[in-house]
Amino acid sequence: MSPMIRRIWGLGLAALLVACAPNTDFNPPKAPGDAGYEPGGVPAIPKVGDAGSDQHFALGTDITGEWWTLFHTPALNDVLTQAIAGNRNLVAATASLAQAHEAVKAAAGGLYPHLDFGASAQRQRNNYEAVGLRGFLPPREYNVYTLGPTASYSFSLGGLVPKQVEEAQALEEQQAHQLQAAYLTLTGSVVSEAITIASIRAQIKAVEDILADDQANVKLVKDELSAGSASGLDLDTANSQLATDRTLLPPLRQQLSVARHALAVLLGKTPAGWTPPDFDLDQLTLPTELPVSLPSALVHQRPDILTAEAQLHVASAAVGVATAQLYPNITLSADIMQQFLMPSAIFDAASNIWGVGVNLAAPIFHGGTLQAQKHAAEDAYQVTLADYEQTVLSSFGQVADLLDALSHDAEMLSTQHDANQSAMSALELTRKSYSLGNSSLLQVLDAQRIAEQARVGLARAEAQRYLDTAQLFVAMGGGWWNRPATSSEAQAETPR
Repeated sequence: MSPMIRRIWGLGLAALLVACAPNTDFNPPKAPGDAGYEPGGVPAIPKVGDAGSDQHFALGTDITGEWWTLFHTPALNDVLTQAIAGNRNLVAATASLAQAHEAVKAAAGGLYPHLDFGASAQRQRNNYEAVGLRGFLPPREYNVYTLGPTASYSFSLGGLVPKQVEEAQALEEQQAHQLQAAYLTLTGSVVSEAITIASIRAQIKAVEDILADDQANVKLVKDELSAGSASGLDLDTANSQLATDRTLLPPLRQQLSVARHALAVLLGKTPAGWTPPDFDLDQLTLPTELPVSLPSALVHQRPDILTAEAQLHVASAAVGVATAQLYPNITLSADIMQQFLMPSAIFDAASNIWGVGVNLAAPIFHGGTLQAQKHAAEDAYQVTLADYEQTVLSSFGQVADLLDALSHDAEMLSTQHDANQSAMSALELTRKSYSLGNSSLLQVLDAQRIAEQARVGLARAEAQRYLDTAQLFVAMGGGWWNRPATSSEAQAETPR
């Protein structure tokens, strides 16, 4: 091998080693140094006494991967299993991750030499007179056969291909976190719909109890009317109240249908093909210990923050790609071919031909396009950085809101419990007073209206604690890093 060829291949080998080396200058933003989500750390959750179970925050504690099991409801666990297996958005996100993984492989192919094999057959006719050569042989027709491998390797002095690989890897990482976000959104939505079903059923039960009270009022008035202590107007008023309260049921039943249909769709089912369980609040166990991650850990747990960080990495790599395009590109090529006129001469050493070369392409003047692309990529990075910072701020604000909400939920439940007991007691006393002729029917209806509001309010207050508890688990990242990967995720080779 000649010294020139050795130098060319030596340069190619050195370039290959450089190209395969890690090449990234991206540094993730630092996590906030806050010790808590509010000036006082975390609020204390008031005790609720006889109204229900007491809750407390456990700052710095990780949440379990399958966080919905903390509600200790087998029917809920079964629904979540079906949802994770059948949800279409989760299937799409898994396939998108697999696609991004293959894109990384495709980009990484540029780090290595390319080897191709070619073959051709041509029918040619020479004519020396056409190029001004007279007196030679007459024109002649013949066949030309060529076959053999060709090798080439291109690299940029600015590290273009490694930056393109880094960009593809960052896109894959982004897609992995979007899959985690889809998983978290799905599990949070399923639990929320289940709690909503339980809440609406509790409200329907409360309204049915109210209607039973209305019917008791009608009977009471009829008894008083028979005894001569009430008037026909009192009976009409009691019947009117019963008819009015019956109008409360259709909207609640519609809400229940919507929640059931939404839950079926989340499972990848049609509303006609799947019927959800009849969840009840009494079936759910309210978690008493609420894990709350430290702010420094939250930024590494929430998929939306991690997705924003991966997008920032993509923008950083795009700056590197735009910068690398300002540098020269070198292509090394070599071929070992056979060229012959007769098929019988194939593999004859006399038919061997070869070539080796190097090509340099350096941008000189592109009308400012390359510089503009670089500046645009830098501006896009600043946009993505601001989006990342806003995502972190919004996440911290959401957690702070939920911490306060759970504290206020306990206070609301306690007051609603007391209000319900007082209203029911007042209603019973007013009815007795009416039967003794010491109160009017309007006083009974007013007491019943207050009792109705207290009863429905208590059902809503109980459900709100469950909903805010589930939302806090989701806001903490849902513990996706602590759960076993599904088979589809394992096939997609989720990067971490």
